[in-house]
Amino acid sequence: MTTLICGVDEAGRGPLAGAVYAAAVVLNPDMPILGLADSKKLSEKKRDALAILIQQHALAWAVASSSVDEIDQMNILQASLLAMQRAVEQMQAKFSHVLSSHDVLVQVDGNQRPKLMLPCEAIVKGDSKVQAISAASILAKTARDAELYQLDQLYPAYGFAKHKGYPTAEHMALLKQHGVSAIHRRSYAPVKALIAVEVIY
Repeated sequence: MTTLICGVDEAGRGPLAGAVYAAAVVLNPDMPILGLADSKKLSEKKRDALAILIQQHALAWAVASSSVDEIDQMNILQASLLAMQRAVEQMQAKFSHVLSSHDVLVQVDGNQRPKLMLPCEAIVKGDSKVQAISAASILAKTARDAELYQLDQLYPAYGFAKHKGYPTAEHMALLKQHGVSAIHRRSYAPVKALIAVEVIY
């Protein structure tokens, strides 16, 4: 029985707003995808194009998330691991017919492993070493960016389409001006510091 590699990565641990996303990807060895790399090293246009190819050609893939409430309740590390667990479990359920005839080894970017029924390895800088992890980083990042564009429509005062929730000078200035929104992470220090004068937008 052949062993397939399932790459797993997350996107959105650093931002002050929005969910954290994770993806799980099993690439098709017979259909290589050129240009896979750590999503942070790719342009948005390139990531979007690769995400389409990954979804079309991978043997199996899934994207999942952990909400702002979950991040605030359990901390960002645990929420990220939960999103990874959800992504792998969704992938297994969605593509059970494809994966059932193979052994699957999960390889996760970083030094922490989610709770899984499958064998799992943590690989530091895995998103630049393992193609399947690179693919997962791309799907997680593009899914999270898509959510931030939607949040920008719902909360136009904060400029989410521009900074994607990261603590840029512009984001911090708008946060101080408009107060903490319902989708900001209240457990994060810069947000927590403003809660004393909080205004729900």
